[in-house]
Amino acid sequence: MLTKALPYLMRPTHYPVFSVLTKFYQHVLSLVFAVKEINENPKILSNVTLGFHIHDSYYNAMMTYRTTLELLFKSQKFVPNYKCDTRKNLFSVIGGLSSETSLYIADLIQFYKIPQLTYGSFAPKDIHSAAIPIYYSMVPNESSQYIGMIRLLQRFEWRWVGLFAIDNRHGEYFLQTMESLFSQHGICSACTQRIPYLTHWDNLSEMFHIGLIIYKHIADEKINTFIICGEALTIAWVINTIFTFDPRHEHSSLGKIWIMTAQMEYLLTGMNKKWDRQGLDGSIFFTIHSKDIPRFKEFLNFIKPPWIQEDGFFPLFWEQVFDCSLSAHTMTLPDSETCTGNERMKDIPRALFELEVSGHSYSIYNAVYVLAQALHAVSLLRSNHKHFLRHKLSEYEDSQPWQKGVHGASRQEANINKMEGGFDIINIAVFPNSTYQRVKVGTVNPDALKGKELAINVDMIVWNRVVPVSLCNDYCHSGYQKRKNEGKKFCCYDCVPCPKGKISKEMDMVACVQCPEDQYPNQEKNGCLLKRISFLSYEEPLGYNLACLAAFSSLTTTWMLGTFIKHKDSPIVKANNRDLTYILLISLLFCFLCPLLFIGQPRKVTCLLRQPAFGLTFSLSISCVLAKTILVSLAFKATKPGSRMRTWVGKRLALSIVLLCSLLQASICIVWLSTSPPFPELDMHSTTEEVVLQCNEGSVVMFYCVLSYMALLSLASFIVAFQARKLPDSFNEAKFITFSMLAFCSVWASFVPTYLSTRGKAMVAVEIFSILCSSGALLGCIFFPKCYIMVLRPDLNNREQLIKRFI
Repeated sequence: MLTKALPYLMRPTHYPVFSVLTKFYQHVLSLVFAVKEINENPKILSNVTLGFHIHDSYYNAMMTYRTTLELLFKSQKFVPNYKCDTRKNLFSVIGGLSSETSLYIADLIQFYKIPQLTYGSFAPKDIHSAAIPIYYSMVPNESSQYIGMIRLLQRFEWRWVGLFAIDNRHGEYFLQTMESLFSQHGICSACTQRIPYLTHWDNLSEMFHIGLIIYKHIADEKINTFIICGEALTIAWVINTIFTFDPRHEHSSLGKIWIMTAQMEYLLTGMNKKWDRQGLDGSIFFTIHSKDIPRFKEFLNFIKPPWIQEDGFFPLFWEQVFDCSLSAHTMTLPDSETCTGNERMKDIPRALFELEVSGHSYSIYNAVYVLAQALHAVSLLRSNHKHFLRHKLSEYEDSQPWQKGVHGASRQEANINKMEGGFDIINIAVFPNSTYQRVKVGTVNPDALKGKELAINVDMIVWNRVVPVSLCNDYCHSGYQKRKNEGKKFCCYDCVPCPKGKISKEMDMVACVQCPEDQYPNQEKNGCLLKRISFLSYEEPLGYNLACLAAFSSLTTTWMLGTFIKHKDSPIVKANNRDLTYILLISLLFCFLCPLLFIGQPRKVTCLLRQPAFGLTFSLSISCVLAKTILVSLAFKATKPGSRMRTWVGKRLALSIVLLCSLLQASICIVWLSTSPPFPELDMHSTTEEVVLQCNEGSVVMFYCVLSYMALLSLASFIVAFQARKLPDSFNEAKFITFSMLAFCSVWASFVPTYLSTRGKAMVAVEIFSILCSSGALLGCIFFPKCYIMVLRPDLNNREQLIKRFI
């Protein structure tokens, strides 16, 4: 706390104190050094000497209020609201280390419009702004610290994080802010626990209960990362909790990562020497960005007893860090050696005191200079009367002139730290002898682009064991995806295999992704394989066998045609309409050759020809069968006396039927080819592991029109043949036609559902098999019995047998 007076230090004596937190003594020395520099600088405040009072708040509201009142009014006597010593002119207050202390001070000094600069706590969110503010924060924006923590968690993929916060207004704000940021960035709070404030530590039963809850959270194997928001002694309380419930660290803190906020300023000194600090090895904490203060280390090395007699902190500090007794000190440590006087601060172990400037000490140093600049600005205004009159006096009606100076100067100077990076990230390495080393591993820059606020060197971080994993459950490996676990937070999920056709290459994927059209998932579903091009080729067994069957059937048909031509003058050939027999055999020959258009790589020409060729040849075959059947029926009726049907029986009728039926199918095919012809295409989706090279039929309607017309001819042939099956024709041809058409219709009736239910080359094989089977049925039922007679039983192939069978 600064006053415009001669420099001296004092300490309230309401509570007896036998030890100090040696780390915090640097705060006192940084203030002394700053005041010393300013008083020795002739360029600033040449006619003014800065002085200061330093008081201890004891983290107690009553003591803070009393000390503040003493600072405001006490001289020889304590009379509130009266200044009994006009030489004592309080200019500003620097305080305190905790947010609660700062608020207690603000409750009183705001009525006297004395500005307060805080160095260890962030500005409260509910502080009321007056016309001229009286509360200034020397620390960076608190929100950038929270964003830095989020980026740190994201960098190491820590998503299951415990939150510990001190039980006061600032701790409540911390929890609300972090919970909101967690939900925005895919992180979950594994636990949320409030740590009692220092003034509540006297309630032992409550402390034990809360300590047990915190220990259970720390011992949880899934929670490996904890963020602690509190004051300087909060971490000491947590360490005490761990030591109480798990003195050997068998189940709790080893391997855990502790992330601490800047206002805590990591504290290992002043704690019980018996405590094992190894559990804090690898911890990370945020500090206010600081820089080396020129000549500060030389100043520290200059300090030695007796130092300044009014400094009530120094004897306690000196005796504690050197474990010796100062003879002039009334509280000499029992059974300790007397200090030699040769001790120097550079020899103090780092675990007890650090020569490097801490973030809080740097903020105090800056705060003193801000106040000095403000006072200097006011002095310049008063020295130039003309310049002072140009200012509106109304701006200063409710405040003292130096308060306006503080406002202007602090606005200009207090942003130094913010522009220099905001926060530093420090990693702690604790050694077996309880000494430790601080290493700066990164920074948080609030002015950086979004997502780039954190800069960290991972290789410099020393972990307790290995880089910890802090997740509600294990990662979902490649080939798996997350599935929400009902009733739990979104960070807790189940891992399920990717669905069919999808993969996941990375860990912890929310949803599996589809492979490209020309690829398919491998067996592990963590990668895609290139699909092979598939079509019914001659090289594979199915295609080869079907081609051989088609060739054999074609040769058989050719042999039968040759046999019929050889025995063209025999009665059995003449009796069954020789011309229709030749046409039917030739059409069946082409039917057996049609499958060769379906086998092999589909090309534009083959796709264009194969379905029309199949439709035309089969229509021609069925037309011949229909003509044969009609002729058998008419021939029987023409034999009756007086029948006029004889004029219809002859070649002209048979050829007319064949020509008419074939032309109708040809017309359908011509319309099909001219409007929407078939073409080759790649089917990516029919099969999983293959790209099917197939023929697209162009117009499905026209394709089924061709099939429907063939079905109509087949049905007509079957009906006519069935009615004529008992007629006494020669060699029972009507019966054979009936059997052939029954087989033919059965094949194509089963073809349609089978064809529709298959994909790829199986579909082509179904159509080829149907063509061969139906053609074979016609060939076998109609022509095989006649060839049998002509080749093996020529004795039956004579006119007498023909007349005898007919009669």
